[in-house]
Amino acid sequence: MGRLLLLAGVILIPLTALILLLNRGFHAVAERYQQIPGRFPSTKGLLLFLLPLPVLLAALVSLGRGSVSGLIGNAAGYALFLVGALLLRQGLLSEGEYVRRRVAKAPLPLKMVGAGVIALATGVTAWLGAGYPPVIAGAFGLAALLGCHLSYGFDPRAAKRFTDRDGVDATNRVLEALDQADRSIAAIEQATRDIRNTELNNRLRRIARLARDILKLLEEDPRDLRRARKFLNVYLDGAQQVIEGYAKTHGRVSAPELEDNFRRVLVTIEEVFTEQQQKLLETDVTDLDVQIEVLTTQLKREGVI
Repeated sequence: MGRLLLLAGVILIPLTALILLLNRGFHAVAERYQQIPGRFPSTKGLLLFLLPLPVLLAALVSLGRGSVSGLIGNAAGYALFLVGALLLRQGLLSEGEYVRRRVAKAPLPLKMVGAGVIALATGVTAWLGAGYPPVIAGAFGLAALLGCHLSYGFDPRAAKRFTDRDGVDATNRVLEALDQADRSIAAIEQATRDIRNTELNNRLRRIARLARDILKLLEEDPRDLRRARKFLNVYLDGAQQVIEGYAKTHGRVSAPELEDNFRRVLVTIEEVFTEQQQKLLETDVTDLDVQIEVLTTQLKREGVI
């Protein structure tokens, strides 16, 4: 009995660690999507985390009965089910981003890999857990693989490419600009957590939302990227630098003048972000460059850039 308990510990401890890791990953994904108003992760694929619960129950029953083979088979099958569900779920989220964007690279084939792991989990559970012959267990695995593909489809294989007005493929350039903008916004959102001032935090959250809205417009119509390039390269980067700099210093230095300067810069940032969003919606950027030049001058005067 002692050896059986030791074996159970060897199997169940890594399994528990895996469950905690999966839980942490889902919290990270949920937090990421909560930062983007109007965008929430789809619930598609979550059922795969619930369906294998009877396998976990079977592992516990095998433990109570002292069945080593049943414990190993069911515990290994349940762990594989969780890994497969996580991979397939991540593939669905990547596919959602691919569908939403007008320009995108083909995502990694995570749905295919996840379906394969789930098929393996089904075969292992049927063979080692339930005691079916390998041929029958393999048939169960193939049925699970077919079910995953019928339910969730295949991974997108072709990239969504974009050509500029001269007919030149600008896909990589567009994706690089969008990814850099996304990193800048994420850095602003991260710096916001280090600033303990309700008024400034509220303004920073509005700025981050505006930036996300602008980025979404650019993702939906990359033709606007050329007009917004100066905004992304100059102003978004400048906003990131000043916000990160203030987040690092305000906790160590109490300077009302610094806080007032930062507040004025945030007011200007929010105003220009709002104007940028409106200009993109109206497809009219006649005086946008002039506004950005005025803003750049103010940033230099405030010592931001």
